[in-house]
Amino acid sequence: MKIFSKEQIYEGDKLTSERQKITSTDLMERAGTQIFNWMHLRIQGAQVPIYVFCGIGNNGGDGLVLARHLILDGYNVNTYIVNCGDKRSKDFLINYDRIKNVTKKWPTLLKCKDDFPEIKQDDIIVDAVFGIGLNRPVVDWVKDLFIHFKTSKAFTLSIDIPSGLYTDKNLEDKDAAVYASYTLSFASPKLIFFLPETAKYTLQWEVLDISLDKDYLYATQTEIELIGKHEVLPNYIPREKFSHKRQFGHSLIIGGSYGKIGAVTLSSKAALFSGAGLVTAYIPSCGYHALQASFPEAMVITDENEEHITFIKFDIEPAVIAFGMGAGTDIKTIDAFEDFLKTNKKPLIVDADGINILSKNNRLLKLLPEQCVLTPHPKELERLIGVWKNDFDKLKKAKTFSKKHNLVLIIKGANTITVFEDKLYVNTTGNPGLSTAGSGDVLTGIITGLISQGYNHLVASIFGVYLHGKAADIAVEDFGYQSLIATHVIEYIGKAYLDLFKQQEEPIEEGASENA
Repeated sequence: MKIFSKEQIYEGDKLTSERQKITSTDLMERAGTQIFNWMHLRIQGAQVPIYVFCGIGNNGGDGLVLARHLILDGYNVNTYIVNCGDKRSKDFLINYDRIKNVTKKWPTLLKCKDDFPEIKQDDIIVDAVFGIGLNRPVVDWVKDLFIHFKTSKAFTLSIDIPSGLYTDKNLEDKDAAVYASYTLSFASPKLIFFLPETAKYTLQWEVLDISLDKDYLYATQTEIELIGKHEVLPNYIPREKFSHKRQFGHSLIIGGSYGKIGAVTLSSKAALFSGAGLVTAYIPSCGYHALQASFPEAMVITDENEEHITFIKFDIEPAVIAFGMGAGTDIKTIDAFEDFLKTNKKPLIVDADGINILSKNNRLLKLLPEQCVLTPHPKELERLIGVWKNDFDKLKKAKTFSKKHNLVLIIKGANTITVFEDKLYVNTTGNPGLSTAGSGDVLTGIITGLISQGYNHLVASIFGVYLHGKAADIAVEDFGYQSLIATHVIEYIGKAYLDLFKQQEEPIEEGASENA
């Protein structure tokens, strides 16, 4: 699913009016009616008090359309105009006149804190104050109104975006935005629904179809894509009846140190479970018996050193190599990694201590092969790209880093984001159970196994992140968040593959910020 920028949404609105020969007022009527249909389906005429707060722009106009339909259908509606400026949009004024024509209970004008109505916990708030076009901080009394919403603990429905948030920059004052229970978004979800600092402002979201021009939506390229089943399934490569293991590549997993052989074991298992034909683990000799006993399907090459990787030499022809899991940062390991990079021509994934080595030795970055995949957790990412001011700054730095070094950067988190050049791919699978030791090692193994089978680096990264999260989503049904461990995720990769082919009634249109 594409995530459109606010400029693209404005352009889509304009083209829809031109091509469908409707006015902007007609399009606003369509949007407000869709919101009404959504609410009416769920509350079925219940007489709970509904408080609709409308700004004086087009978002407020959507709110006025909604309020009018609620009134006409007999709901208990209280409409308020948040008078936060002097300029009213044309479509707002048209719908302000229309609502006055259907009720004697005209909208109440709010101008200060003293005008706020009492709202009880069982009431419903509709937030139609500001839309995606907000470009300045809200005034203090409007901020107090948003705090009033939150304090009431009433169910709060935001239209398009929780008011006070921006689509493309950080919110400075954390209290100056609405905390929505649910957000109904037009055309596409907004990036802020998936970022750590702003996802908390809406517990759930859903996209409403207001019939924007289909050709425009299809043809327009976006910088951000939301990744779910429908996005990864076309990239799936089926197996032929007469295929054999050599067709699915040989994955080489390099890492481990004394006490950390488990990390390599997890990555190696995940590579094989995700479909690699062969897997070899390259480890210090201390881990030989442990790995052979716990994972008999793998082949093992050992470094002469007992505790660390000190020299990387092998006589196999791997399709892909992963480095770093549990490797440590001993000076001999760093030297071995540098020597390896100087001669390596194979696709490469770097994780964990491999990333730590790169961040401390920037000269090695220029030795990475094209489209090398890096899979840092937040602290590793910080060491790699530097400290960021906020989530938008983090993404900007990540894109700059990706372009400079021509690599794929996977930002692990609740909604893991894959970065390549200027594009962001936001994952929708996963859950808090993935906050456990070894889950990152499993992700690296899955991506390694996919590249081994012939998926290109970017597709393998996007697909691998999806499978990793989906396996955890299926496994958590059996184990719960607290008891989910990395081994469970590996064991459920097969079910994640099978789930790709289960029928899904609708594409992704709603979500919660619970992904890991």
